Amino acid sequence: MAMTGVLRPGHAQIRVLDLEESVKWYTEVMGLKPMGRDAQGRAYFKTRAERDHHSIILRQADQAGMDFFGYKVLDKATLDNFERRLKEYGVATERIPAGDLLETGERVRFRIPTGHAIELYAEKTAVGSAVGTNSPDMDIIDQPGITPIRMDHALIYGTDLDGATDLFTKVLGFTLVERVKLEDGQTDLGVWLTCSAKAHDIAIVRHAEADKLHHVSFQLGSWEQVLRAADIMSKNRVSIDIGPTRHGITNGTTIYFFDPSGNRLETFAGGYDHYPDMEPITWSWEEVGRGIFYHDRKLNDAFLSVVT
Repeated sequence: MAMTGVLRPGHAQIRVLDLEESVKWYTEVMGLKPMGRDAQGRAYFKTRAERDHHSIILRQADQAGMDFFGYKVLDKATLDNFERRLKEYGVATERIPAGDLLETGERVRFRIPTGHAIELYAEKTAVGSAVGTNSPDMDIIDQPGITPIRMDHALIYGTDLDGATDLFTKVLGFTLVERVKLEDGQTDLGVWLTCSAKAHDIAIVRHAEADKLHHVSFQLGSWEQVLRAADIMSKNRVSIDIGPTRHGITNGTTIYFFDPSGNRLETFAGGYDHYPDMEPITWSWEEVGRGIFYHDRKLNDAFLSVVT
């Protein structure tokens, strides 16, 4: 699949209630690498394998949640082209100057019909992975913490699911991978969308409230690493929502858990490759429990109701 437009999820700015507690937790429990703080006091992190400067930004706030989710695009010309297409589609955009985020170029921010702020950017300083690019060794986990490969995707909850799906597919070039139908068999409850060959780069669920975060997900390398993450969570008394288990949708293995501020996170491994010529997979309302949690075949109350 030619990567000529939106390349991948690039960053998420997460609101936390106690910044210092969260910095310690994301460093020691999540195993993320601190990458500095800016003049606003925001804390920046990257995973061990990511090459760009950061993927997670923490901001002190009175309410948990997510401020924005960003995607990296191929180059400046691609960024300009997407802004033009968004405007032609009727979406208001905002240009945020380079340097507003550490080591990050100019960004184009807009709101999708679910109420969420999404960003596109073309430039972020490449700082390299833990093993570098010159005859590298294998990247062996040799530090405390979960130590994910990358920030992988987000699941967001909001009002106009159909409008958001259209914007991602018709303007940004994402592909619909899977969907869950409501009881009428016609209306989408949720969709899983990709800008790459992954099973998903964002997922969206229909919800009565706009601009809600369900979770930000981090990729691990294997089922064994998911189990290792569960051990680390238990050792550190992390609040686990559900898991370790498997999804029917995307086929990935998973744990859902909460950071100290109540933001839900996920460790995710596996999943299949998807290409634009493949027919989307559809799940019926009767099978949604098996789709989300393949082993339990039912949803738990917290998974459905807790968002930030």
